[in-house]
Amino acid sequence: MLTAVKSGEILQENDLVMARCTLQVPGVTLAVYSFNIDGVLIDAGSQSLFEQFQPFFEKADFDQIMLTHFHEDHTGNVAYLQQDREIPTFIHQMSTHVTEQPFRVPTYRKAFWGQPETFASQPLGKSFVSRNDIWDVIETPGHTKDHVSFYNRNRGIIFTGDLFITPKVKLVLIDENILTTLDSLKKIQAYDFADMYCCHAGHVRDAKKWIQLKIDYLEEMEGKVLALSKQGKDIHEITAELFPTPYPIITYSNTEWSPIHMVRNFLNRG
Repeated sequence: MLTAVKSGEILQENDLVMARCTLQVPGVTLAVYSFNIDGVLIDAGSQSLFEQFQPFFEKADFDQIMLTHFHEDHTGNVAYLQQDREIPTFIHQMSTHVTEQPFRVPTYRKAFWGQPETFASQPLGKSFVSRNDIWDVIETPGHTKDHVSFYNRNRGIIFTGDLFITPKVKLVLIDENILTTLDSLKKIQAYDFADMYCCHAGHVRDAKKWIQLKIDYLEEMEGKVLALSKQGKDIHEITAELFPTPYPIITYSNTEWSPIHMVRNFLNRG
């Protein structure tokens, strides 16, 4: 059984309020953010960190919830938020039916993030209006098929869920397609923004520079994978050479999280 140390803090930048809650287990520190701006709550954190998120929820002023994707560290507290009042909650149309029926979370992920309860949801459109602002809903699949990002036209800021996370990603989920993620990163570069808000990295300033770093890194990594493949090395040999670090999450997840999934995507295209 994993022993977790949990913490939470509320941060504010002008009228944007955000919660940063962390979960630490041996060898792994995970941060999760939820954002509140102009009457909108963007992602609701994990059920396992409810006590850490609760002061933020009590302070937050919102009348609608927008979800970047279905994963339990983004949807875990929606059911709680809907208990006291009817709050319209929006998610990609391919996931609305999933939120309203019991769903199974893998054991290790339940240990990290808890088990969300079912909740009512409505399909996102191509845009939405908050109290003062107009937002674009940008389809940014890759991490999941239902992943979206939210671009605030008035303020020139973007909320990217799990699209970015880090410029030099070392491992991904088994059902993530890193090539689709790469396309989505290039897609958001066409929008006019300087600041990005990531659900695990928080506020990323000079965001386009960091996004381009990730694009360049992934393209470079693809080139290395294909070059090693031409030398006759198989997927396991390539993974061991390019990603030698044995991250604990690989073992915890029974390789549901692993760099081999990135290598496989690159080889499939190559």
